[in-house]
Order: sequence, then C-alpha cells, then structure tokens
Amino acid sequence: MKRYTTELYSKDIFDAVKRMAHMAEYRDPNLFNHIERIKGYAYTIARGMGIALPEAEMISYACQLHDIGKVGVPDAVGMKTDNLTTYDWETMKQHTWIGSNILKDSPSVVLQAGALVALSHHERWDGSGYPQGLKGEDIPVSGRICGLVDTFDALTTRRPYKKEIPIWDAFQLIREAAGQLFDPAVTATFLENADEIVRILRNNPQTHAV
Repeated sequence: MKRYTTELYSKDIFDAVKRMAHMAEYRDPNLFNHIERIKGYAYTIARGMGIALPEAEMISYACQLHDIGKVGVPDAVGMKTDNLTTYDWETMKQHTWIGSNILKDSPSVVLQAGALVALSHHERWDGSGYPQGLKGEDIPVSGRICGLVDTFDALTTRRPYKKEIPIWDAFQLIREAAGQLFDPAVTATFLENADEIVRILRNNPQTHAV
C-alpha cells in the first residue's frame, strides 16, 4: 500500500468519487446509502488496525468505488431477482475487471486505490474468491477490508433478491467466517468496533434515490 499525504487530497476529487460511486448504484435505489455505509465501515476498521489517517481516508474513499464496474454489467443480469445462472454469474464476476480497467490508468492516487479495491474486494482469505483466487496477505489490505464490510452490508440490508437479517446475526456470521473468508485481523477489528459499525448503519438507513 502506498503512503499518502493530505497534500494529495482535494474536495473536488472526493466529490467526484462519491458521484461516480452513486452512478454505479443508481439503478437500485435500495443501495443509495450503501456507499456511505461502506466508507464509514472501512474507515473505522482501517483506523482500528492502526493505519495512519491519510491512508485510512484513502482506503475509505477507494472502497466507495468497489462496484463501479457494475456499469458494464447488463441490467438483465445486474438487476435480476431470480437465481443467477452459471452464465449470469460469470457475467456478474466481470465487474471486478471492468471496475479496475475503468480506474487503473488514472493519474489520481484516489482512483488508482479504487482500481485496486474494485479488482480485489471479492477475493477471500482462503483463496476461494475471485477474480484471481488470491489468498491471505496476497490480497491488498484495502480489498480485505472492503470484502468484509461489503458482505456485512449485504447481510444487513434488503436487496431485490433477499431480505436483510438481524444485525447481531450478521456479526456472528462474520465472526464464524474469520480465517476462511475474511482476514482474522480485519475481522477482529471489525468486531471490536461493533458499536461504531451499528451507529454508522443506523445513521445511513436504506433510502430511495431522488
């Protein structure tokens, strides 16, 4: 992970990141606050792990771009409420590469960090993830953080194909997946900050785009 300083930051680029992320999620109004929750969760974990403030901020904003590649997924797949076919699933998985390709050649360090998250947020600690099957610490720490918080958010919010589950049930599922799906250190920090995670969730409820 590169080291960043506040000299690289500007309100303009962070506003652009937010708007790009909203563009990717806009077709599903139930996800309108999704990127704000992801940002808050990621920042909380990064700081809890001792990551310096500038780098933690960079990770939190980069995580907002994790699903930017969904703009390249057909609505017939991305908005499907039935079970995905094998073809659908392979098409959906391409959003990782699409997102990375959109962002990776930017001169902006924020968008470069976003490219890394877009590509790696579905990798899993035990190597069972995609698209590259990375394992353990070969997965960028930003991707490890985003993978966990994205899963938690999916569990605790409604989606077109499922209902949410109780918050504390979601925490238990995350705890049980430590060392398999999720980095044990990331998971421990997430659980240690459960009260802040709940606060972020309740302050950014599901809402409809306007």
